[in-house]
Amino acid sequence: MIAMAVMQKPTDRKARWRVGIAFFFLFACVVAASYGASLILQLSKLQEDSDAREGQEALQGASDAKGIEEALRAHPQNRFLQFIATATRAADETDAALEKLSNEVAPPLASKNINLANASRDDLEALRRDLKVAEANATTLLPRYATLLKAKRDTMEKTARSLHIENGTVSRFLRSVDKQHAEIMAYTSRMLPARADFYRAYGNYVAMLAAEFGAYKVVNGLFIFPSQATVDRYNAAAQAMNAAAKRVDELEQEKASLAKSQAERWTQFVNGK
Repeated sequence: MIAMAVMQKPTDRKARWRVGIAFFFLFACVVAASYGASLILQLSKLQEDSDAREGQEALQGASDAKGIEEALRAHPQNRFLQFIATATRAADETDAALEKLSNEVAPPLASKNINLANASRDDLEALRRDLKVAEANATTLLPRYATLLKAKRDTMEKTARSLHIENGTVSRFLRSVDKQHAEIMAYTSRMLPARADFYRAYGNYVAMLAAEFGAYKVVNGLFIFPSQATVDRYNAAAQAMNAAAKRVDELEQEKASLAKSQAERWTQFVNGK
């Protein structure tokens, strides 16, 4: 008896998720970059602080790091601008560090689009090994991510203290940082296990194909297996992989909601609410 099963395309989904996960890290860094903006808002309440007033005037129309650096060059002794410029540089450095961490999750094969229908047994086994590594990496990234964020917070606090930024302003700024970090870590603590689950399910799917290599054919996008029992095992592996994919997609949508919520909170902060 010959039985057929629809060929799954996990790599298409995976490619989209890589963009999504990269966007998540970019989102985290955008939040980090907004620390500088939050400090501007906090310092705006210190009307007696001439550095703050001068700095805010100099930053009128400055919408990026280049504009901030230009303002600092025009007012090199301004403590307010020194701190904002440092915060911006720190955000850029954090962005690069987070991107490096995200790239370490998936080894080369696990991060590529692979045509499983044309893959050899060796190709499938190599992919399965890389997926195991990716799964392990996803389970170990969270502590490193927390360490990175803590280091950034410590650096920002030291910079503020060294520039003699007003204590009340520093405290309010750090409370904002801590709240954002808590939200980012809470999200990441759910996103990374979901990624690990996907790599595990994808690995099981690939392992099933490797075990049946030579016994199936691929015709017009269909895997042709010699028995219904094999089709059932294939479908079970594919369904588990798709369920893991759905969870990652749901978290991607949640990420968008989190970004919107934080943007609204910053707007309220701007308005002094």
